[in-house]
Amino acid sequence: MRLGVMLLASGLLAACGDGGVGQTRAWMKQIEKQTVPKVKPLPEPKTFEPYGYDAREAPDPFDPTKLLGELGRMAQASGNANQPDLERPKELLENFPLDTMRMVGTIEKGGVKYALLQVERTLYRVRPGQRIGQNYGRITRISEGAVEIRESMQDATGDWVERMAHIELQHNKESSK
Repeated sequence: MRLGVMLLASGLLAACGDGGVGQTRAWMKQIEKQTVPKVKPLPEPKTFEPYGYDAREAPDPFDPTKLLGELGRMAQASGNANQPDLERPKELLENFPLDTMRMVGTIEKGGVKYALLQVERTLYRVRPGQRIGQNYGRITRISEGAVEIRESMQDATGDWVERMAHIELQHNKESSK
């Protein structure tokens, strides 16, 4: 019992010392007093010049037809090279979205590589240059594992942009066993 009380008393006395923390705090206060902060002055605010809008004499700035007309004029002036021929007749595979097509294989005939695409339950043979998909796509390359397609789409401003898409070879679960 006495031993326990003596150990407790010695532990409490040891906890009362600062353990060198007092010197560190004194050094920090000295450095804080010596340090002078450097603050850049704020720039002068710009003067506000109000603009008077008279709705009786000016057109409505929120009229959507005005914006659409301007976008149409800009598209005609730029002569966008990515715009597809909208007047040509569509090919059969342009009626299906790309995500409904599966590549199931490739074949080569007469030095031309063809891809075999399955849409629903029908199998189609496609070659480079052929039109495919609902976004004016054209097959650019056929490899052993994928069909690469360049699509032309309109962005939010009405400009025609190109993007690349691909259909990868689908491995049959039964052939991998």
